[in-house]
Amino acid sequence: MALTDTFIRQIKHSGAAAGDKHSDGQGMYLHVKAAGKYWRLNYRFGGKQKTMALGVYPEITLAAARVRRAEARQQLAHGVDPMQAKQEKQREVAAQSVNTFRAVAEEWLPKHGGKAAKTQQKKRGWLDNDVLPLIGDIPMAALKPKDVLAVGRRMEARGVLDSAHRVLQMCGQICRYAIASTLIEVDVSSGLTKALAPVETEHYPAITEPAAVGKLMHAIERYEGFYSVVAALRLAPLVFVRPGELRGAEWAEIDFDAAEWRIPGPRMKMDNDHIVPLARQSLAILRALHPLSGHCKFVFPGIRSNKTTISDGAVNTALRVMGYEQDQVTGHGFRATARTILDEVMGERVDLIEHQLAHAVKDVNGRAYNRTSHLPARREMMQRWADKLDELRLAATTPRP
Repeated sequence: MALTDTFIRQIKHSGAAAGDKHSDGQGMYLHVKAAGKYWRLNYRFGGKQKTMALGVYPEITLAAARVRRAEARQQLAHGVDPMQAKQEKQREVAAQSVNTFRAVAEEWLPKHGGKAAKTQQKKRGWLDNDVLPLIGDIPMAALKPKDVLAVGRRMEARGVLDSAHRVLQMCGQICRYAIASTLIEVDVSSGLTKALAPVETEHYPAITEPAAVGKLMHAIERYEGFYSVVAALRLAPLVFVRPGELRGAEWAEIDFDAAEWRIPGPRMKMDNDHIVPLARQSLAILRALHPLSGHCKFVFPGIRSNKTTISDGAVNTALRVMGYEQDQVTGHGFRATARTILDEVMGERVDLIEHQLAHAVKDVNGRAYNRTSHLPARREMMQRWADKLDELRLAATTPRP
């Protein structure tokens, strides 16, 4: 006969060492022992007799035990061993408790968080301050889009919209790392940045009209100040690298014989090595500077210590002293100056310009070019660019007839 709730509640252990078994039919029985009452299921699979635990009474009621029996019998009908399926589920749940977003992020960061120390530090800060307090303890398999979006929304409300976009992108990288590690199958962060307000593109002020560029070059030639700043200011328009890349230049990166400046990937925005061909004018600036700072690590040592570089605002400060306002030109603006005149005035190949700007350029098969791509052609372009700047500077200082 089938068991009843009253019987189960009232039945007591008889004192038998092996306990007492009370059947509910279809292989399920209540095993009453001195330590408690246990649900069990006997079944055959693969020609072998097996016993599966269904739970402990009263936590698992008679009705709940019957549901579990029905589920097990359904699995058997489909050729699945219910006990093995239960063990696999338990392992999956255990793995989920270990593979939290925090655990995966900690594994991802040193591998894919960027080579530069400052990049690692920035992402470390985002994780510690913005991401992990909200979603760090959520298992990757249980993470939902709304969880990740909450991180971005909180940063957006704090007024750091650009960082909010970057953090959601970083969360996406971590999710895709989890996919590659076979922990999850779907990137739940996909498309979430569209739920945030768009980031307005920041355009750095730049002078792009040739005659005005000539006047700027003339003003730079006449500028007097600390020798490191003077040299950096004169070299900046010739090489048009990013201000941080210029400021952090090291003598070990300069090859006078090859007329090249090789910037290692960790110092570049995209973490890729970059080669800057040095025109004659650029080499002349560096050779004149070498007797003054060649004994230092940095090409442009700081004013107070030669163990550090000039400050990140040194070049911009020099431009202000020269009379140029912040909305007219910045150190970063030299890149836009070169990009515009090289293309629109000199007719240089756009792909060469983009290579020299260290932008991502891909071939017809979608593969990124390496750092030495088109180097001879880029070398010639950089010399033409330096000559053009000289031409514009001289035109600005030559009285018109």
